[in-house]
Amino acid sequence: MILPFCVYVLQSEKDLLLYHGFTTNLEQRLIDHNSKRTKSTSSRIPLKLIYCEFFITKTDALRRERYFKTSTGKKMLKLLLRDTFEKVNYPKR
Repeated sequence: MILPFCVYVLQSEKDLLLYHGFTTNLEQRLIDHNSKRTKSTSSRIPLKLIYCEFFITKTDALRRERYFKTSTGKKMLKLLLRDTFEKVNYPKR
């Protein structure tokens, strides 16, 4: 079964900050981000994918994306991805 809805986390290699997003086509979305076709990240390229989750329903995926943008969601990501953040030199805050 292919899960059509994706929530992803990108890290800017320029400023090391994170970007959280939602898509139905992850490959194309990454191309769009790194080709400056996404206004919110165009000044932060290059971006690399550091995390993604797939969902059956759009509602669940959008709920998860909103959660990642909360302070609790950001803390959860830091715990979940602590080894990844160490490897990619994510700044400790």
